[in-house]
Amino acid sequence: MANRSWGVKTSFIVNHNYKSNRAEETFMRILKYAVAVSMLAVALPLSAQQLSIATGGTGGVYYPIGGGFAEMINNHIEGAKATAEVTGASVENMGLIMRGDADLALALADTVYQAYTGTDNFEDRQIENIRALASVYPNAVQLVTLAESDIKSIADLEGKRVSVGAPGSGTELNVRAILEANGISYSDFTPQRFNFNETANAIRDGDIDAGFWSVGPPTSSILNLAATRDIRLISLSDEEVANAREEVAVFSPYELAAGMYEGMDEAVQTIGIPNVLVVNADMDEELAYQLTKLLFENTDELIAVHPAANDTTVKFTMDSTPVPLHPGALRYFEEVGATIPDRLRL
Repeated sequence: MANRSWGVKTSFIVNHNYKSNRAEETFMRILKYAVAVSMLAVALPLSAQQLSIATGGTGGVYYPIGGGFAEMINNHIEGAKATAEVTGASVENMGLIMRGDADLALALADTVYQAYTGTDNFEDRQIENIRALASVYPNAVQLVTLAESDIKSIADLEGKRVSVGAPGSGTELNVRAILEANGISYSDFTPQRFNFNETANAIRDGDIDAGFWSVGPPTSSILNLAATRDIRLISLSDEEVANAREEVAVFSPYELAAGMYEGMDEAVQTIGIPNVLVVNADMDEELAYQLTKLLFENTDELIAVHPAANDTTVKFTMDSTPVPLHPGALRYFEEVGATIPDRLRL
């Protein structure tokens, strides 16, 4: 209707040659209204869109965290609809963001950094268009075996059948880095590339001897395994942690609390790695701002989905994020008065 009215009014003005100031003022008001309407028509699709969140397997933490955030988007950002997508996790997610096949993605900090800088596993395939909205929570590398197993350390993996994580996952990148830093290679054991649920099932059924998870604890697949079989989590020594940290700057010491899983009577020392929520640099700034604000001002909704979100804080993002922030996220952190490191600005 607005366009038809505009056509009638301009035709009336032109055909009857109104020259009065009032007619000119009327014409300018109509022109401004038409421009505003056309600008609105362009702006609306930025929020009225379907957003895809790349996560991981259903047995990890990425999927519930991504699903919880999708639900928050659906409930709080008018016109936007989001869904969590099952993927091979970190490495695969970087490609999805690069190609625009996902709008948001969760990935391990070392994977994100390697992709952004074109180093290590991303040598000759740098992905410069990655930007961060936040660091959401830390992963813990968890090495699990049955309580009856003779595996007591990573050195005992020699000659065993071991799941190192799904193909294209951050788990495998973490495992390879930790093992190689401590003089252990894949040739020392029989590697299997299973996702989290497959790893738990294979340990339960005796098809493999041990398996790695790099995931926010506690994770459902290990909880389920511990409910059916007696398990043991393997600690890393201080030296093994130090060796791994020399190789990967984003690694940090992490302690799995006693009682985290059934039958786990003592704390277990391992490696922690931040998980980063990333987007493409081309994402609309206002949308990135709204998403970041939603995450930090409604964190309680995400904690209700998974306790790993207790670590979703502005400070954790400032301390742990390995790549620059998206301008929309940067705007939010400036508004709340965060001290933003230079490395997070372009």
